Amino acid sequence: MKKTLTSLGIALMTASLTVSAGPQRFQDTAKVVDVEPIYETVEVNHPERRCWDEDVSYYEPGHKTYTGTALGAVIGGALANQMGRGRGKDAATVAGALLGGAIGHDVSQRNRRGYYNTTTQRRCEVQDHTSYEDRLVGYHVEYRYKGHLFSTRTKNHPGRRIPVQVRVAPLDEI
Repeated sequence: MKKTLTSLGIALMTASLTVSAGPQRFQDTAKVVDVEPIYETVEVNHPERRCWDEDVSYYEPGHKTYTGTALGAVIGGALANQMGRGRGKDAATVAGALLGGAIGHDVSQRNRRGYYNTTTQRRCEVQDHTSYEDRLVGYHVEYRYKGHLFSTRTKNHPGRRIPVQVRVAPLDEI
């Protein structure tokens, strides 16, 4: 019975060794040999708002009036009415009123006076100023592990030693 238990224990140990025969990984540290910062040039925009007061002139037209048109129509109609006879008198009155109204309108428009007004307005504009700056984006690190030289890129400065992951596997694996 003792012999059977010993054989069973040896068989279990062999089976566990067979299961764990794949590649093994562990962490270690390696000596840092050289560290070079890596910079990237980036474009930076600096918008600047600039404002100023500016005098602005504009034309202010005079008030629109229909007095000249109405007065011209009345005078033209009255004069034409004096010249016509019979049925022609009505047509002459209408024609005179239309012609007098047109002349009165033209005269009143020529005499209509406007003026220029000046006011101050605040004006603003945004001007973009571009500059370029170098930004640190990482580090190129050379390190030595077990006599071999390796390199990598890291986000942070590693210091004197860098953590590494080591993978060990037999070369003649089935």
